Amino acid sequence: MKESVDSFLLYLATERGLSTNYQLSTRSSLERFAAWLNAKGDFSPGAVTQLMLSEFLISEKKRGLSATSIKLEAVALRIFFRFLTARSCIPADPAEKLPLPRLPHTLPQPLSQPEAAKLVAAPAGDTPMEMRDRALLELLYASGLRIAEACGVRLEHLDEEGGVLRVTGKGNKTRLVPVGRAALEALRMYLTQGRPKLLSPRSGAEIFLSVRGHPLTPARIWQLVRYYAKQSGIEEAVHPHQLRHSFATHLLAGGADLRIIQEMLGHASIATTQIYTQVDRGQLKSLHRKFHPRG
Repeated sequence: MKESVDSFLLYLATERGLSTNYQLSTRSSLERFAAWLNAKGDFSPGAVTQLMLSEFLISEKKRGLSATSIKLEAVALRIFFRFLTARSCIPADPAEKLPLPRLPHTLPQPLSQPEAAKLVAAPAGDTPMEMRDRALLELLYASGLRIAEACGVRLEHLDEEGGVLRVTGKGNKTRLVPVGRAALEALRMYLTQGRPKLLSPRSGAEIFLSVRGHPLTPARIWQLVRYYAKQSGIEEAVHPHQLRHSFATHLLAGGADLRIIQEMLGHASIATTQIYTQVDRGQLKSLHRKFHPRG
């Protein structure tokens, strides 16, 4: 199993160009399956059956894994065994008809426009970290970046004069996203007054640096967003992806074309972007109930 998993991950990295985070997540899923398989006996990939795969996913559910995590594991197993079958490493694909868990259909909950404004304005001081955090929050909301994308943006990616940022997203796909006036102003202040004080001899060209001069991590961005949400008086637990949801929802509410939003978010399919039309429809229903005499 170990050799097969290593070969598969090499394929994901070199031929598919998938992100490091995706590779790590897939490795974790496959290594858990391999450990479960070893506990049952010494099985090679060719001896695995669909029943074994189903039993493994059931054991993961009993272990307390969420439906979303189990679905990710099922997908990892399906593409892994499809790869082995295509390479003639195993005679048949045991995961070909493996059912994927059904997930409850939940819509993203965006922040309201006043909440988003309060959140991005929360780091109002003039320390290097506060200037960095203001620029980071402004950019997440103004440009709809994923957390990993924000961690990876570099100095050469920012075109201050043109007001755009070059972003590398999922599948190493590059896109240009606009940077709003407020975000650009916050970035300029941080880059000229804050970032130079965070530099260390080992610092790279990443825009957002830690107190030690290293690139910010996704975990740290999570902490910062939650901290400033509390500081700004938002009672619900806020996560960084909500700023991305808010970016798209507020653009749509303002009349932006769905195809333009798709391009700015870096979605491969318009179907992924269409979820925001449902969010906006929900807001319309809420307003109708609140203000219409027959609502």
